[in-house]
Amino acid sequence: MDIDAFVTAHRPAWDRLDQLVKSRSSLTGAEVDELVELYQRVSTHLSIVRSSSRDPMLVGRLSALVARARSAVTGAHAPAWRELTRFFTVSFPVVAYRARWWWLVTSLAFVAVAFVMGAWVAGNPEVQATIASPEQITQLVNEDFADYYSENPAASFAGRVWTNNAWLALQTIAFAVVLGLPIPYLLYVNAANVAASGGLMASRDKLDIFFGLILPHGLLELTAVFLAAAVGMRLGWKVIDPGPRRRVEVLAEQGRAVMSVALGLVVVLFVSGLIEAFVTPSGLPTWARVGIGVLAEAAFIAYVVVLGRRAVARDETGDLERAPDVAPAA
Repeated sequence: MDIDAFVTAHRPAWDRLDQLVKSRSSLTGAEVDELVELYQRVSTHLSIVRSSSRDPMLVGRLSALVARARSAVTGAHAPAWRELTRFFTVSFPVVAYRARWWWLVTSLAFVAVAFVMGAWVAGNPEVQATIASPEQITQLVNEDFADYYSENPAASFAGRVWTNNAWLALQTIAFAVVLGLPIPYLLYVNAANVAASGGLMASRDKLDIFFGLILPHGLLELTAVFLAAAVGMRLGWKVIDPGPRRRVEVLAEQGRAVMSVALGLVVVLFVSGLIEAFVTPSGLPTWARVGIGVLAEAAFIAYVVVLGRRAVARDETGDLERAPDVAPAA
């Protein structure tokens, strides 16, 4: 296709559509009909240009024009409550579900590394000596580890935990912009920290206390971190291997979907923070505290699987309903 001839032939229609969009508040009935007709026509032009031209300026101009015309044609946006409902019933669970295999592999790798390193720490006094002195280890396992969860008022502790965990999850997702390469290292550092504490507790036969304090909130907390890491690495892989679609389109779509996970995890980690502040240090028996953690974990997994699978069946991606880089075509 001769793109110059195409532009020359259709520029008057584009200019007319631009004029109608700018004057949309004072259009007559006939002009509104003309606006709709031109919007459909120019949308088709955009599809043709995208498939036949590599001129980014022309594609960008038509994309912006079609987006503004669409806004003029469709009018009011959906109410905020509808957007919020869609976020929690579609956008968040479907992105988490689509990343389920990345999520599972990330979880298994973290647990395996933490277990191996924890056993190494527990069985080697030389390694323990590089972490702390015998007196410090005794202080940690007998007092400090348990006191950490009750030394501050529950409300302020919950807020601090929530902020720290949400920041960790957002950092993990943010690393997707560099293809997710730092994410495995970040997970390794966290696995090493968990392994060091668990190994030291195990070396003094306090493993029951360790799991009794870690599991109530740690199941949901670590699951959220694993999900953040999974979607971040998945986004990085999509940049490397976008499939048959244009890389920039895949990146934009997946980037918006990943941000929905970041926002959703703020809520998940808030729940985890509440459990860590009010349940973990409570006087409930260990089985009850761990049971609450297991119930919270099971509820979250069921939420993702049920709603995520349902959304996948409807071919949802978790992207915005009005994605700015997607042009409607007539």
